[in-house]
Amino acid sequence: MRNLRIIPRLDIKSGTLIKGVQMEGWRKVGDPILAAKRYSEYGADELLFMDVVASLYERNTLHEIVEQVCSNVFIPVTVGGGIRKIKDVETLLSRGADKVSVNTGALLKPELINEISDRYGSQATVLTVECLKCGEKSWEALTDNGRNRSGREVIEWVKEAENRGAGEIVLTSIDQDGRGYGFDIDLVDIVSQAVNIPIIASGGFGKPSHIVELIKSTDVSGAAIAQALHWEKVSFSEIRDSLRDNNVFLRDIEE
Repeated sequence: MRNLRIIPRLDIKSGTLIKGVQMEGWRKVGDPILAAKRYSEYGADELLFMDVVASLYERNTLHEIVEQVCSNVFIPVTVGGGIRKIKDVETLLSRGADKVSVNTGALLKPELINEISDRYGSQATVLTVECLKCGEKSWEALTDNGRNRSGREVIEWVKEAENRGAGEIVLTSIDQDGRGYGFDIDLVDIVSQAVNIPIIASGGFGKPSHIVELIKSTDVSGAAIAQALHWEKVSFSEIRDSLRDNNVFLRDIEE
């Protein structure tokens, strides 16, 4: 039986849950703590919190939100945004996070991946890669929540990150983000074949058939979804029914 983790992605700005399209045009959604509790009750396997302006201000502001969520939600929580040094990791893990995700800080200082993995283990070390298509079967990794180019080719970067100790990759297609037209299957498939660590596909989910396509076309380990859930275009029960119909393992929840 196939296993695929369903991971709501909660983008946060100034304590508010927001969502944009292609990482721009942010709209307010609501209270991230209430959303996290609701998604956990509905059957989410994990939660992914991202402070979308943290790199801009070089700090993560999710400490209190993480602490409140982790006191009431008993599924794994990954937190990213503005992580530049080990002290940032220590603070978030001490507040209850299970994993931390790095992007800009790792691109500026790749040794940060080694430092986190050496101290806390690869299982707690997640690399977020924000990908912009720049050619046939080619993508560039962007920094600062999709604001700036890094000059790093995605396949080269994920291989280096794995070698440095990253234990998982959140792979976000900026081209597909928030549009609801489906995942970038080529991107997910190529990256999944390039590394031997779990890949979480992010960007593009709009309906249950997109999950089915992801399962059938790639070896992805999970799907991070946001806008379709936040705006209630798709229910968790619809996603779970689609997964069940395709022989995907589901954790038990109280109906």
